Amino acid sequence: MKKELLIASALTASFGLAGVAEAATASWSGSSKNGVSGSNLDSSATGDSTYSASQQHNLSFSVSETTDGGMTIATGFTVVNEASASHNGSGLTLTFKDESTLDLVEAGNAYGGALASIPGASGEQSVSATSLNHAPTDLDWADTSDAVGFDWGSAEDFAGIDGLTVGVSAAFGDDGDSTSTATAETSYSIGVTLDRTVGDTDITVGGGMINAGSSNNGGTNDKANSVAMSAAAVIGDDLTVGVGFSTGSSLYDSTTDVGAGQVDSASIVKAGVSFVSGDMTFAVGYYDGESKDSLSTNVDGANVDSISALSASASYAVADGVTAILGYTDVSAEEEGSSNSGNSGSSWYVGASISF
Repeated sequence: MKKELLIASALTASFGLAGVAEAATASWSGSSKNGVSGSNLDSSATGDSTYSASQQHNLSFSVSETTDGGMTIATGFTVVNEASASHNGSGLTLTFKDESTLDLVEAGNAYGGALASIPGASGEQSVSATSLNHAPTDLDWADTSDAVGFDWGSAEDFAGIDGLTVGVSAAFGDDGDSTSTATAETSYSIGVTLDRTVGDTDITVGGGMINAGSSNNGGTNDKANSVAMSAAAVIGDDLTVGVGFSTGSSLYDSTTDVGAGQVDSASIVKAGVSFVSGDMTFAVGYYDGESKDSLSTNVDGANVDSISALSASASYAVADGVTAILGYTDVSAEEEGSSNSGNSGSSWYVGASISF
């Protein structure tokens, strides 16, 4: 074995390939969350009041290097995501000398990336909707595209306008036509973000749109067609407030129930507030989403699915990277215009997160 290693080293040096063996700069990060979560559903069925251990562990690696010309090339992959093996790659990100970026392969969409971040509660508490409830629960609910694509983002102060950032993305799928599934094919997205400072308040306004065609050759809707916008203000060093809105239509693709179907008149309003006092952070978040869905890809939805949630949390920074969390959520869901007590109710969480 030793002889083989010596021969390999000699060959590498003789061909001038020593530089090939040099590694790019790598780093890793992750978190470990341990706690107890419970739920108390509105349904009176046995077992609708439960609690259990909640453990989520995450580990990811990032790799980057800068060329002699000043361009940074970066990628990464996730090894563990919420305690499950992931092995999910993140594609390539090129950062140019002017600080503009270009994401390639699983690049994502400018639509979601441009939105201002709205505060929300921490913790692992949740009450899940049924798989047939297609009301949106986040502003970028229509963020979908094939992995073959790009997402370009400008540097700040685009076109000489202070605080303006512009993004453009596109993806090009070719998954084959079908009437039973609905995957994204050709998609286009744009996003715009504007940052301004007024006194001691930093204001961010962002918005975008996406249109994604579908492989479903019998569908009335596109795979996704949506616009969204949001605004957030950081007041001083302590208070952050935000609000956003999104609307549109789509096709869904489910492997757990009826296959592909149609979503019409989808909309969501989201708002949040967070306040920092010393080592304590208090946060409240709210969203209210609704849509009309159909079990067919070419029939309009008739009855409303809805889901709304009010969440609150208190977090305490125990030490560097260590945070204790107390969270609470109250959820109300309707399925096809009728109250869904089995997926409505409250949930709580007590635990701690250690980040590294």
